[in-house]
Amino acid sequence: MKRSGYISWDEFFMGVALLAAKRSKDPNTQVGACIVDKNNIILSTGYNGFPYGCSDDDYSWERTGSDTKYNYVVHAELNAILNASGKDLHGARLYVDLFPCNECAKAIIQSGISEVVYLYDKYADSPQTVASKRMLTSAGVKLTRYKNPHDEIILDFKR
Repeated sequence: MKRSGYISWDEFFMGVALLAAKRSKDPNTQVGACIVDKNNIILSTGYNGFPYGCSDDDYSWERTGSDTKYNYVVHAELNAILNASGKDLHGARLYVDLFPCNECAKAIIQSGISEVVYLYDKYADSPQTVASKRMLTSAGVKLTRYKNPHDEIILDFKR
């Protein structure tokens, strides 16, 4: 008899996205993404951070002022797409904790990802998110709000 209480694919992949977010050094917003093919094989992951070669210590993490993080940060979704290193993403699902912005939506559409599964829609009324939803919907990308059956999943490193 198989074990009961195991997590679903959606829980697993959203968990991977949330775990990837823990790699972000952004002091305010940590976002993670996980791209999965139709066979439930992880193709790539990403989190929000600065590009390769741009030190986390040398660039601004500030949200306001003349030199902000927004000038430099690569979002989790785009990092996951770029980290896929040319793998075919057509028909893939993207799991991400925060609904994608309009710039990431463009990359999602161009890469051929067919579904975005997201946890939060914190900026739903912002012009960027409204534009993102419009483009994703027009391009036929399925948008699925993740229904979280758990408040938490514990990772135990002390087995």
